[in-house]
Amino acid sequence: MDIQVLSRQAEGVERRLQISISATRVASAKDSAAKRVALQVRLPGFRVGKAPAAVVRKKYAQEIEAEAIDQLMREAYDSVIESEKLQPITQPHAHDVKLDDATGLTFELHCEVKPELTLERLTGFTATRPNPAVTDAQITEQIDSMRDQKATWTPVEEKPLEGDMVAVMLAVAGEDGTIPEGKEYRIVIGAGQAISAIEEVILGLTPGSTAEQSVKWPDDFPDEEQAGKSKMVRAQLTEVKRKSMPPLDDALAREMGDFDSLDALTKAVREDLEGNAVREADATVRGALLEQVIEANPFDVPPSWVKQLVKAYAQAYQVPEGEIEQFSGQFGATAERQVRRDLVIETLAEREQLAATEKDVDEKVAEMAGKRGADTGQVYAALQKAGRLREIERGITEERVFEWLLKQNTVTQA
Repeated sequence: MDIQVLSRQAEGVERRLQISISATRVASAKDSAAKRVALQVRLPGFRVGKAPAAVVRKKYAQEIEAEAIDQLMREAYDSVIESEKLQPITQPHAHDVKLDDATGLTFELHCEVKPELTLERLTGFTATRPNPAVTDAQITEQIDSMRDQKATWTPVEEKPLEGDMVAVMLAVAGEDGTIPEGKEYRIVIGAGQAISAIEEVILGLTPGSTAEQSVKWPDDFPDEEQAGKSKMVRAQLTEVKRKSMPPLDDALAREMGDFDSLDALTKAVREDLEGNAVREADATVRGALLEQVIEANPFDVPPSWVKQLVKAYAQAYQVPEGEIEQFSGQFGATAERQVRRDLVIETLAEREQLAATEKDVDEKVAEMAGKRGADTGQVYAALQKAGRLREIERGITEERVFEWLLKQNTVTQA
């Protein structure tokens, strides 16, 4: 055979294949490459494409060899992928390329392949569903948070209290003990925006007053060079504002939306929190079952997929280039878990024929349009433009996979 696999190495999802191409095939590839080069180059005394083959081969030997090797390796790749029934998920790399006119071409092909999940154990698991009950305290907290969004800040001419917003000029002494010109900061006292020792200095001031005082940085301060050190700090308080919350009444409810009364707002908040609680309880059960499936069915994960997901996380969180390595170390395990989760869902969807169809997506879009009172075609076009149809498809598939898992296993109520 012109193309042979001399050896195979498998480590996880990585494949290394030693490939040999016969000298006859190499010679043929060189002849073809020489003809192509001859049609492209211009040599003194000859028209394009009319130079003697021997002259072209001698003058452009390196170009011909490189083109022949490239062609041979592409042909070998296509042949080996088919004969070895590989499903590469990364662009293959060639290593240790050796060409000899007498023995032919040899090289090592390295790639990652899609893992094969057997998932032999999918039953016998137990998950506990949390109680999705919503308390009055949670409702009050949510409404207070909504009131806080409508709060007003009024200037006061007195010492600040916890919860007040202050404008303060702060300056910290340098290594030589000199205190530079201050910089203005706006701080909500007690919100953790400044170290407690500096807040104590501010709490002793009235608007317009200044204090210079030695302040000790906390021993657990994130910047290790500053942790535990004492420095002179100058603080000049320029403004104090106190928050005023709107009354909890029907007027507030009308301001928050289409609510006739405070009772209507409270009812809507309760229903919203109860819906979230149910969804969170469902997510807890699904996550627990999926974790048990993953633990009971070990499989290898493609490192390239994990790296791609970490990169996507870093872009989403806008991580600076200099912090990427540290970020990867922190989120690598999370990314790997997500890849495992996706592979299990994909495998189950395929095996149990649970994957969403085009019809399923169309029906879901029609349902969404109906809830909005919008035209189905317009909603579909908007989702397609935003690239969200794939997201809807995945959502339907995941829902079916989890429904299937729930039927195979036991769920208890907390």
